[in-house]
Amino acid sequence: MKRIAPWILVCGLMAGTSAHAALPVGAAAPDFSVPASLGGNEYTFKLNEALKQGPVVLYFFPAAFTQGCTIEAHNFAEATDEYKALGATVVGVSTDNIDTLKKFSVSECRNKFAVAADSDGKVMKAYDAVHDRRPEYAQRVSYVISPEGKILYEFTDMSPESHVANTMRALRDWKAKQ
Repeated sequence: MKRIAPWILVCGLMAGTSAHAALPVGAAAPDFSVPASLGGNEYTFKLNEALKQGPVVLYFFPAAFTQGCTIEAHNFAEATDEYKALGATVVGVSTDNIDTLKKFSVSECRNKFAVAADSDGKVMKAYDAVHDRRPEYAQRVSYVISPEGKILYEFTDMSPESHVANTMRALRDWKAKQ
């Protein structure tokens, strides 16, 4: 029997979709503070501080450097300027360690947005973003959080393709109502 590389297993197991309960629109976004990296530089990401600047697009991803997570990071990187024009901060969260995310923030996030290390999974649990079949990984869930700390939008889909378009639409709708 051939050995399968662990990252292939992660990609394969993360590809399926399953029923999942996420935080509902209108719920209070749990506050958190975690190690993060932007452009390879480590700092502490604090949700409450980011919300003082405007809305936050918080997205959970299973594992750095896997196929789907790389696609999603590239998509968010390409859209970062448009998010900034809407006053939003983007941050990705996974259970990867900070050293891995330092590299990921440079190569896959293209120095455009931060990724945060939720090594103990507490943030993932607080946001109901634990993968149904592999609890050591996050479900692919994206949230838009208002500056007041409320969930404006939630999208769960293991495919990385629609997260940027959907969160961008939610931000534009929110902005139009302001």
